[in-house]
Amino acid sequence: MVSTKTHQVDVSVIIINYNSSELIDDCLNSFNNYSSGFTYEIIIVDNSNDASLKSILEKYKYINLIVNKENIGFAAANNQGLKIAKGKYILFLNNDTIFIENTISKILEYICDDNDQKIIGCKLLNKDGSLQHSVLDYPTLWNTFTSNFFLYVLFPKSKYFNKYHLMNNKISTISEVQVVTGAFMFCPTSIIKQLSGFDERFFFYAEEMDICKRFSELGGKVIYFPETSIIHLKGVTASKNLWFLHKNRSIATIKFMQKHFGAFKAQVGVLIHFIGLVVRIQILIIGGLVKFNKNMIYLSLIYLKLLFVYPKNVFKNH
Repeated sequence: MVSTKTHQVDVSVIIINYNSSELIDDCLNSFNNYSSGFTYEIIIVDNSNDASLKSILEKYKYINLIVNKENIGFAAANNQGLKIAKGKYILFLNNDTIFIENTISKILEYICDDNDQKIIGCKLLNKDGSLQHSVLDYPTLWNTFTSNFFLYVLFPKSKYFNKYHLMNNKISTISEVQVVTGAFMFCPTSIIKQLSGFDERFFFYAEEMDICKRFSELGGKVIYFPETSIIHLKGVTASKNLWFLHKNRSIATIKFMQKHFGAFKAQVGVLIHFIGLVVRIQILIIGGLVKFNKNMIYLSLIYLKLLFVYPKNVFKNH
């Protein structure tokens, strides 16, 4: 049930596109198949000025399209959509998602049962139907250390060493958590606007951690809702450019520490992260040479390149 100008909009769906119009097509097609029982609008913000996107969208009605001349970042593009959104609720949705049931209707039934302010993430599945990590803790000095020095790999079943990846617990009931990933974030529009949307300092990655933390500090709840699922083709767009992926992930980590850790802890956290990059380079080079694995060597070069851009982002005034 699409929205019209004379009807209340239940949900504004905001999707960001970056050189992946084929993913948008699959996403919208699946959404149309499972979108009954509520009114909605779809806002697509194109960060790539993709000429093929307009022709694809012609077969879909009630699409609001914003086209940027350059890539302004994931957070900033979502905020553009937020400014024109008319829905009572917002769904921030990745373009590499596929609906397999009426997920939004199920969440609306749940969220309308009480007056609590919630950010909700559903269960995410890989293409083969296996469970995908979709719940995280905030970064701390300890989990930054365990992540950068691979303790979570050595002790994958340990809550102490692998606490960063809460999904190793395979949460099966509705639970309050710290962070749900940004592939699917459902929330009241009023609260997100009260937070002024995403922090645009986070160009790509960590923006969902930041907004979940700020939301919780206002007294809101972040809820993992595993009673409905969607497929998430994780990293399809970003994996096309590994330098873009790892550079922005690293910079986002630095910015999150600088914003939320406090001065001293941020310096320690950044140092741990930097040493972690050095350790990864050595492991990848040795592993790549032993296994004759070109991908490992290539990734080590990406991490090596990161070391040269690292100081500029560490000492940059945010």
